Amino acid sequence: MTLAGRFAPSPSGELHVGNLRTAMLAWLFARSTGRTFLLRVEDLDRARAGAEAVQLRDLAAIGVDWDGAVVRQTDRGTLYEEAIGRLQSAGLTYECFCTRREIQEAPSAPHAPQGAYPGTCRNLDAAELEYKRSTRPAAIRLRASVSEYTVRDALHGSYTGAVDDFVLRRNDGVTAYNLAVVVDDAEQGIDQVVRGDDLLPSTPRQAYLASLLNIPVPEYAHVPLVVNSDGVRLAKRDGAVTLADLDAAGMPVGEVRDRLLASLGLPPGTLDQALAAFNPAGVPTAAWVWEGVVNKR
Repeated sequence: MTLAGRFAPSPSGELHVGNLRTAMLAWLFARSTGRTFLLRVEDLDRARAGAEAVQLRDLAAIGVDWDGAVVRQTDRGTLYEEAIGRLQSAGLTYECFCTRREIQEAPSAPHAPQGAYPGTCRNLDAAELEYKRSTRPAAIRLRASVSEYTVRDALHGSYTGAVDDFVLRRNDGVTAYNLAVVVDDAEQGIDQVVRGDDLLPSTPRQAYLASLLNIPVPEYAHVPLVVNSDGVRLAKRDGAVTLADLDAAGMPVGEVRDRLLASLGLPPGTLDQALAAFNPAGVPTAAWVWEGVVNKR
């Protein structure tokens, strides 16, 4: 089987320089290890009209190319339902009728992370189930048998994180991210996942779910984010941070690309040129501060 890496943006708006830097790193990791590189649009519930086309254009503009056709999650519902069905058949799911507010206000186990599900609906009897089904639609949760799980990350080493009875399918019928991403990566043959380190805390849940589905756990590399001058994760509100806004402010795409490469200790030029100097072991582990446009027209 061909091994692969990937970049999987949500089409909720334009990519900013932090997203583009992560895409470049995912491309460099994959190409430097002889993997194919795939692009998947994670459009289950955050799609904005026209955003996908702009994202693909901007990725191509900085030199990120991909193999094969773009895959979209909204075309893959059958795969998600098959996985949920397998878990249901094994007795590893249950129906949950809780609202977000009820979960936040419910007492939780000591040391549980904020928002962790306290198990309110885990052991409902038949009468309780019948009543709750008449009041609102049910989400489907995983019936976890562990409270934590350990993964190995190329940048962070051994990482142990909490696992709770997380949602597999929301009560509006939309597949939850933690299930979709596991199924997608397995079906596409992706064995290397390079993404922002803000997603590291959710990774033990995904690796645990993969183990239940008898899916190989990919190699992980959670790379540092790009932050503003206050040390806060970069966002559109920070001004000119997309390629279009930066170009309008006087910073062309080639200069943006070179600044992103310099932040990784790589020489300016095309990504193919940077690939020759790329060493995964040399990837910075600290967040990078984006200084924005300086001395421009």
